[in-house]
Amino acid sequence: QVSGEDEIQQLQKALLDYLDENTETDASLVFSRKFYIAQWFRDTTMETEKAIKSQKDEDSSEGTHHAKDVETTGQIMHRAESRKKFLRSIIKTAPSQFSTLKMNSDTVDYEDACLIVRYLASMRPFAQSFDIYLTQ
Repeated sequence: QVSGEDEIQQLQKALLDYLDENTETDASLVFSRKFYIAQWFRDTTMETEKAIKSQKDEDSSEGTHHAKDVETTGQIMHRAESRKKFLRSIIKTAPSQFSTLKMNSDTVDYEDACLIVRYLASMRPFAQSFDIYLTQ
């Protein structure tokens, strides 16, 4: 679970780095970079609220349940805060400094950036529930 979080953050960072490297050729990428950061921050908040709400619903509907299967509110909040801390650190970093903070030395090209965007978009709730919409 934690490694999945790290993987997503690495992909997010790689995508933001790609956008930063190409802002000189396309000024709209500056806005794309800000949009992605804001969207991921909002997603974290929404996922946290949803997880806490579903946990409270489970607690009220079931008197006894397996403690190890259910995340505690503290764990949910801790995970959300670590994601927000990561995003805040990126916001505070000037775009020109961001490229020096790359996690790995591999640069992301346009095709890789497209794949990252598709993968991250597939993790969003709407994309995950798209099959349900189609079947209905």
